[in-house]
Amino acid sequence: MSASSKFLAVGLAGVLGVTGAVLGGVPAAAHDGRHDGGRGSPVTAELPKVPTMTGSGGAVSSVDPLASQVGIDVLERGGNAADAAVAMAATLGVTEPYSAGIGGGGFFVHYDARTGEVSTIDGRETAPATYTEDEFVGTDGEPLDFETVVRSGKAVGVPGTLATWEVAAEEFGTMDLHRLLRPAERIAHRGFVVDENFQKQTAENAEKFRLFPESAELFLRDGEAPEVGTVFRNRDLARTYHTIRHRGTEAFYEGSIAAAIVDESREPTTAEGVDVLGGEMTAEDISSYEAVPGEPTHTDYRGLDVYGMGLPSSGGITVAETLNLLEAYDERTGTGLSEVSETQYLHRFAEATATAFADRNRWIGDVEGVEGVEGVPVEELTSQEFADERACLFDPAAAQDRPIPFGEPDGDYAECGTSGARQPEPAGGVSTTHLNVADRWGNVVSYTLTIEQTGGSGITVPDHGFLLNNELTDFNFAPLTPGVPDPNLPGPGKKPRSSMSPTIVLKDGEPWMSVGTPGGATIITTVGQIITGHVDRDLALVDAVAAPRLSSRNGASAGADLGLAESATGAELGALGHELTDLEWIGNASAIRILGHDRFVAAAETERGFGGSAMVVRPER
Repeated sequence: MSASSKFLAVGLAGVLGVTGAVLGGVPAAAHDGRHDGGRGSPVTAELPKVPTMTGSGGAVSSVDPLASQVGIDVLERGGNAADAAVAMAATLGVTEPYSAGIGGGGFFVHYDARTGEVSTIDGRETAPATYTEDEFVGTDGEPLDFETVVRSGKAVGVPGTLATWEVAAEEFGTMDLHRLLRPAERIAHRGFVVDENFQKQTAENAEKFRLFPESAELFLRDGEAPEVGTVFRNRDLARTYHTIRHRGTEAFYEGSIAAAIVDESREPTTAEGVDVLGGEMTAEDISSYEAVPGEPTHTDYRGLDVYGMGLPSSGGITVAETLNLLEAYDERTGTGLSEVSETQYLHRFAEATATAFADRNRWIGDVEGVEGVEGVPVEELTSQEFADERACLFDPAAAQDRPIPFGEPDGDYAECGTSGARQPEPAGGVSTTHLNVADRWGNVVSYTLTIEQTGGSGITVPDHGFLLNNELTDFNFAPLTPGVPDPNLPGPGKKPRSSMSPTIVLKDGEPWMSVGTPGGATIITTVGQIITGHVDRDLALVDAVAAPRLSSRNGASAGADLGLAESATGAELGALGHELTDLEWIGNASAIRILGHDRFVAAAETERGFGGSAMVVRPER
């Protein structure tokens, strides 16, 4: 019997054996009720978070040790990278429900060791068929209040996560969803130990959850976040996973779960005296949803092939332009990025990302039906020639005035091309989650999934245990600039522009790195900084992930975390004209370096999100 056949035969016995051990040993101390009711089997203390690990047999990295352990169990029992990624994602829907889950969507990037090809799955949420470009404009002609829309059914797009898992399992995996969802179902049923990150995120969302009785009952304890060290169960989600395992995805997209999603998004159940906007999703909207296989974006950087997510994500395109600009700055200055000071490195990086965001905001979106827009010029935006033209604005001695005007990716490039308008920075959320998997056969997955803001819309589907996304707030509510076509306005069946940037890097045709992060629009800058930190600044992978971040997205100021704004380097950046805003954390990233045949370095955060979880099947001693 082959390893994969044996794995199918045991039905994830290894995974359940490990999670069974994880879920045994501590009294069921949390609280009992409809969502986590009954004492059941007790859970154990949380698994330790290890930020880096080197070894063989396959590797995983994510924000959560339970999800990482599930992935390792799948790999250890013969599953491949796609199998492990789906099982991990389902687990994150339990343990990281405010960032991901079957009420949301995401982007899946896959390297196939047999063919040497990188391909993608687009699981982005879609707007209802009735939405128009004025959907988020009030009767007074002004854009609706952003937070009002976030906490409403109007923000909810048709979820694509489950469809993504199904396509990934069928196209790339060796297992079906019946087996892949079982570990997550068991964890949801038996419970997990509340850690600092879960408690913090619950507390930050408590006000929003109190608007919706189903969410308050599920996530709050006497109206407050559960205490660290207590047990959290979600029996409703366990039953939902059980239904999907036994009835298939049709139950979600055409059956009882679909009906519950439609009803709750159209008329959210709210606390007494609370009114929120209803959505317009229909049964036809959800039954017609498809996760779409596609081609990745691509650019060459320092001899590496960098592959990212294509439309409707702006991530792969904007990361590519950022890297191309950095190479252009090398050429213009005669000094490589690896040779300059830390201040000059971050100055160049900030100028590149701000420039790339200027072009992103003007040109990238789901543009079908947008007046004055024929299509997104992906090939031009990711070309070195366009970056070379845009690099003429760079000054080593001073930051450009913000916002930087957008360029013209028209294929006709000069030493310094014409520029368009200066556009403001769009609004957006900062949540999401990311995972990486590399297996012993050479397959690699980089997968970012989301429900948009932390806590999504705040609306939990009654009796089903999962939050609905607020993804449609990723549309621009009104054109950014009067008279300039906006590629990211809402419309019937359209997908809002995303910043998710799951990335796979090849060297000489072989997998070299997988990387990604949550963080809204800061995803793009974080992924770019991890790549350049590791490639150009000679940082170990875990150090590239842990380094203080600078996120300049063409707004008036740039975000900086972990004390960068107050450091000597921050002061020097200020002297160059960069205005820095001090933030606690930017993203919660993870990555894997493939060192060669069946040898890996997995890396996750050391501090952000109270640390992440990197694991390999066989650690080196």
